[in-house]
Amino acid sequence: MKRQPKSPERLRILFADDEPGIREVMKIELARMGHEPRICADGAAAVAALKRNSYDCLLVDLDMPKMNGIQVIEAANEIAPETVAVVLTGKSSLQTAIAALRQGAFDYLTKPCKLVELESLLSRIAQQRELKNQYRAVKRQLERIEAGQDMVGSHESMSQVRELIAKVAPTNSTVLILGETGTGKELVARGLHTASLRAHKPFVPVNCGALPESLIESELFGHRKGAFTGADEHRVGLFEVAHGGTVFLDEIGELPKALQAKLLRVLESGEIRRIGDNESLKIDVRIICATHRNLAEMVEDDAFREDLMYRINTFEIQLPPLRLRRDDIPELASHLYQRFRPGKPLDVEQLFTAEALEMLRAHSWPGNVRELANVIEHATILCDRPPITPKHLPQSFGTRGVRVPDLGPLPLRELEMHAIYQALERHDGNKSQAADELGVSLKTLYNKLNQATVERKSA
Repeated sequence: MKRQPKSPERLRILFADDEPGIREVMKIELARMGHEPRICADGAAAVAALKRNSYDCLLVDLDMPKMNGIQVIEAANEIAPETVAVVLTGKSSLQTAIAALRQGAFDYLTKPCKLVELESLLSRIAQQRELKNQYRAVKRQLERIEAGQDMVGSHESMSQVRELIAKVAPTNSTVLILGETGTGKELVARGLHTASLRAHKPFVPVNCGALPESLIESELFGHRKGAFTGADEHRVGLFEVAHGGTVFLDEIGELPKALQAKLLRVLESGEIRRIGDNESLKIDVRIICATHRNLAEMVEDDAFREDLMYRINTFEIQLPPLRLRRDDIPELASHLYQRFRPGKPLDVEQLFTAEALEMLRAHSWPGNVRELANVIEHATILCDRPPITPKHLPQSFGTRGVRVPDLGPLPLRELEMHAIYQALERHDGNKSQAADELGVSLKTLYNKLNQATVERKSA
């Protein structure tokens, strides 16, 4: 069964009443109000429906045979705690209202209820749901976003990036952002969202390479309580949280093949299905993807679906590595210093000595802007007051990413592992920083280390 796109006021409503006449009226009126009603003849049927699918609101008659409204709400609290419950009762007593509210009901209406009162109540529930989704999205953004991030640099390549953002942002086109690790792909994605017609709706970033394969589907599409081992509560997926806004799928090349097929279905149908649900849900999101991988080569290696590659690559933005826009380094370094130590703006010459700037310009920057940010943060901690000098830069900074030792003729696998171990040593075992320097995802680094461990044990 396919649902129609939801407006912010549209609710999936489960209605239960043992009176046929009321059921028929509510089926018509709830649909007229713009909602998606599911009608049940008794409490047991309502509980069974809650076990099969997700609903935003439960409208339940208090007085039903076999299973009354209070019992249905008690069951709903266990099965679907996010579903908002409203009791309909013909007994307009305070005791009835208190009993319902104590069981977690959002509100109650006396029968026969006025449709205008019902519509107003449902509107409040819809607004509450919208606020919850916005809160989830904002919380996720605050966990990941760093203050003061703006696209900095006057190099021609960055001017072209800004022009492309201005052109494609107002559209609903899917965008693929390409670039090495640390070049600022998420920053571009945020810029696209901010300049779009969806700017007032959530921006939800997802790092496909950082999520365990077993949890990716649940994270993206959500799940029902009990859908699988460990699903102890209902979970709203990030696509649903982003309804009306933008989903940013970072490191799309790390998405498992099975999930690629499901993502393609979402892109083509505009529908998602929570794990454990029997019905699909229409969602309205714009999808922006990013990767440092060569997707065409992955297609040839049967590691990425060709149809998905073409589907996400409607519009492409290529980000230049930092080593190809060295003239931007002083401006970027100054911007990063101001971020780590806010205060009166200073000129670059006041913040850095000529020797320090020369070292920054000469470095190869395998980790790009992210590596530069780490270097400037390190220097800011050591330097009590500007200017920053070479002694404030990391001790290994002068040689990192510049010189490759002559190891003689070795198999490619050994050269690769040597580079990994050297990067880990330079970063004191920090795998995340080592992966950034090497230009691979953290997941790829773990896979290569695990493979090396297996090879040593079997040798």
